[in-house]
Amino acid sequence: MIRVLVAEDQSAVRAGLVLILGSAPDIEVAGEAADGRRAVELARELRPDVVLMDVQMPLLDGVSATRRIVAERLADVLVLTTFDLDEYVFGALRAGAAGFLLKNAEARDLLEAVRTVARGEGIVAPAVTRRLISEFASAPARGAQPDPAVLEGLTRREREVLGCIGEGLSNAQIGARLDMAEGTVKTHVSRLLAKLELRSRVQAAVLARELGL
Repeated sequence: MIRVLVAEDQSAVRAGLVLILGSAPDIEVAGEAADGRRAVELARELRPDVVLMDVQMPLLDGVSATRRIVAERLADVLVLTTFDLDEYVFGALRAGAAGFLLKNAEARDLLEAVRTVARGEGIVAPAVTRRLISEFASAPARGAQPDPAVLEGLTRREREVLGCIGEGLSNAQIGARLDMAEGTVKTHVSRLLAKLELRSRVQAAVLARELGL
């Protein structure tokens, strides 16, 4: 059972999300939060598998709440966003969000996004994520550009997997391309994230794009 904490300040939207999530036999709504501060408190208390986080939240914004939840390893965070909130998206990405989902997504897409994040495959809705990554990588410098030397600690296979992550491929798709078992791909992903000191696959995808992999 996948336990989800829903963090959304608009009660009507939150109720809709809870209704959709509750309709799935493999998903349980563990709690609800109407502000970012409460989201962090409940994440500490309930230890859900996934936090569904709106970026615009009172008391503590969704980006700051995401940063705290990820830093404390309380749960994976799936951010609800719209394309006109790029700065929030970039902030959430830097904070370690596991994935992004458009607020107007269909119910089936929401459920699949939650399952994807719960499986540890942080990239959600490839078409959405690729656009976000492309915009992020092509945007004016938001800090120091990564040094290609960071890749020196990776094996050849790990570099190949990183390149596939940059394309927005899932573990299954990476396995098919590189002729590896899905479990082996997952192991490579975990190792390269640890070596590169990254918090999520989305951060790895951005790094791959920035380095031209």
